[in-house]
Amino acid sequence: MKETILVEATQFDNIGGWVIDHQFMDQMHAPFLLAHGFGTPVEDASTLITVISEGKYHVWVRTRNWAATWNEDKDAEKPGKFELLINGEALDTVFGTEEAEWHWQYGGTCSLVKGSNTIALHDLTGFDGRCDSIVFSTDADIVLPKSKDELVSFKISVKGQPVIEEKTFDFVVVGGGVAGICAAVTAARKGLNVALVHNRSILGGNNSSEVRVQLGGKVNLPPYTAIGNIVNEIDHKTNRNARPAEEYRDDLKMSIVSNEKNITAFLDTHVINVEVKDSAISSVKALGIRSGKQYNFYAPLFADCSGDANLGYLAGADYKMGRESFQETGETLAPEEEDNMTLGTSVMWYSEETDTEVSFPETPWALQFTEETCQKAKKGDWDWETGFGRNHIDEFEYIRDYGLMAIYGNWSFLKNHSSLKEEYKNRKLEWVAYIGGKRESRRLMGDIVVKQQDIDSKRMFIDGCVTTSWSIDLHQPKFIEGFSNEPFRARAKKSRIEPFTIPFRALYSRNIHNLLMAGRNISVTHVALGAVRVMKTTGMMGEVIGLAAALCVRKKVLPRTIVSEHLDEFKEILSKGAPSDFNLTNEPIKEENNYQNN
Repeated sequence: MKETILVEATQFDNIGGWVIDHQFMDQMHAPFLLAHGFGTPVEDASTLITVISEGKYHVWVRTRNWAATWNEDKDAEKPGKFELLINGEALDTVFGTEEAEWHWQYGGTCSLVKGSNTIALHDLTGFDGRCDSIVFSTDADIVLPKSKDELVSFKISVKGQPVIEEKTFDFVVVGGGVAGICAAVTAARKGLNVALVHNRSILGGNNSSEVRVQLGGKVNLPPYTAIGNIVNEIDHKTNRNARPAEEYRDDLKMSIVSNEKNITAFLDTHVINVEVKDSAISSVKALGIRSGKQYNFYAPLFADCSGDANLGYLAGADYKMGRESFQETGETLAPEEEDNMTLGTSVMWYSEETDTEVSFPETPWALQFTEETCQKAKKGDWDWETGFGRNHIDEFEYIRDYGLMAIYGNWSFLKNHSSLKEEYKNRKLEWVAYIGGKRESRRLMGDIVVKQQDIDSKRMFIDGCVTTSWSIDLHQPKFIEGFSNEPFRARAKKSRIEPFTIPFRALYSRNIHNLLMAGRNISVTHVALGAVRVMKTTGMMGEVIGLAAALCVRKKVLPRTIVSEHLDEFKEILSKGAPSDFNLTNEPIKEENNYQNN
């Protein structure tokens, strides 16, 4: 009898020094393991598999040669090389060396014993080798899946239907960045039973140690000075980017959420489908990245704090991407014609001085620099920004990888060839982000779409609820000779504003009736997004929709009804803000385990 075994890399027992990369799941249906060692090979990832029949098995690994996107030369060096070890012995094939696109690379055959066998991924370079899945089969002619739908069907055919858990809550918040944390904590403290669904193991989004962007903006501003108290609780009081991990206080965010008895946080859990009935979300389906378990979440209200508006998109909510034209909006900062330009994604990094000389590999596969074009930098801040004019959903692996190509190529030149070699010889590339810090993708449309004119005139909306004081901060590509077709640096073009108050009608969907939103995906134009996207502001949005959710559940109404029928009561609620345990020392309180890592 023929036997086929499918092993998903992110479900390995021990991922070692590899990291889980979830950012492209909606395009490829799977997260993968990434050997992100910025030039130093990472520790092996390993797991046990159980084999029914001893014998010879054919082996395929789903992987890609990621640098081949920019290098058509088949003989060019491959940065993402790795080996597959079977019971301690490496196959002859080196993986990550062939096609630029995700594919099944054939690895030859191996012998597996009946019962337990150990398999491991052995990184050879530290330069972002990647593995999604491994197939062992006694059938040499097995047809392996190519499309996203085929992958889903293949997984079910080999592993069976996933375990499904049904979960019912008062309020389901998708996205555990600053906005999502604040929405969940606020609603929980107002008595709601809340699910916080987040596709990473670490909370905080762009403000986590994985991305390391400062908390920008101001809080506790008129007319509702209590809004911002929850933001203050998670504020680590560091206003710098690309710094050591401990400055971003992942532990503080975790402890605040885990100590809320009314919150259940589903970490490493990615939303994959949405059921909609009568223009309202009836349930949300999510996949446990580590466990393979599936969850069906039911609630009267949902919030999209995912940044990319994944929940709203799957529900069919109206949205926009790119820049609106001047003719459409009348904004003086808008282009004459609409286009696909968005704010870019930052891939940040930093180096540290050491006591001894530190080498760095040559990178002939990366971007190539000269004395004139190299970036004489020891740290990459927000302005190491890529993806201008590209789709930050469908092309995001390209966008992130291009950022890595620039960082590695530039650092290699500085260390090995530049006139500054002596100055850089003891410097070590200490950290490079692999989670891209996005600024803009989809924006969900509400009953009001905030425009530049609203901000410039300080328009007084009857339902104004979140005040922003950040400038209209629009980034543009910074062109460097030799890289004009694909910039990797940015400039900020800022237009100062007076404090402006965002209306509540921009914080819920205009066509999905029970969907709230907070973050960079709210109902604004591209230009207006420049002023409202910073994280202290988005955290205040989260507090407001948490308060709104509590009011809606208590009165059994939909968000739109708040403005038309309950506005005076809502204003009183906003005046009081969320119940806060703000601790001036920001010391994490005793942690309780209220998480499900999936």
